[in-house]
Amino acid sequence: METRGNQWLALAGYLAACFLVSAVAGYATVQSIPTWYANISKPGFTPPNQVFAPVWTILYALMGIAAWLIWRMPDSPHRTRAIALFWLQLLLNFAWSWIFFYLHLILGAALEIVILWFAILFTTIAYRRVYPLAGWMMIPYLCWVSFASVLNWGIWHANLPK
Repeated sequence: METRGNQWLALAGYLAACFLVSAVAGYATVQSIPTWYANISKPGFTPPNQVFAPVWTILYALMGIAAWLIWRMPDSPHRTRAIALFWLQLLLNFAWSWIFFYLHLILGAALEIVILWFAILFTTIAYRRVYPLAGWMMIPYLCWVSFASVLNWGIWHANLPK
């Protein structure tokens, strides 16, 4: 691994970026949980609300550490692409919460989460090319967003006009 400046500061920066997205997206989410979200129809496999925060905390931590591991690698086109994909998927992750919880656009969020899923997949593949451990660290995130995609589409279907 290449030596790049202050390793711990960089790690803190990647974690801070992930948790900043979490905090700002959480603002949109928390406003809607007791009101709009509580009153829409959800599929029977919807987890209790208390499950989401701990799962996302772990996923954001893994995301930040994986990005930092990639950042530490020697410069290469693969590394540059992997870092760019990290920022893209993080932006899409942020956007989904606002589309779903703030704008209440269930179908829009369902369409956006498909794009997010592909961005995570491409990020995971790019990470594996640069530093395989970082790619493996993205698998829980990809699995969770796979589940969240099914859930989002299930919520959309459950709320279609009867």
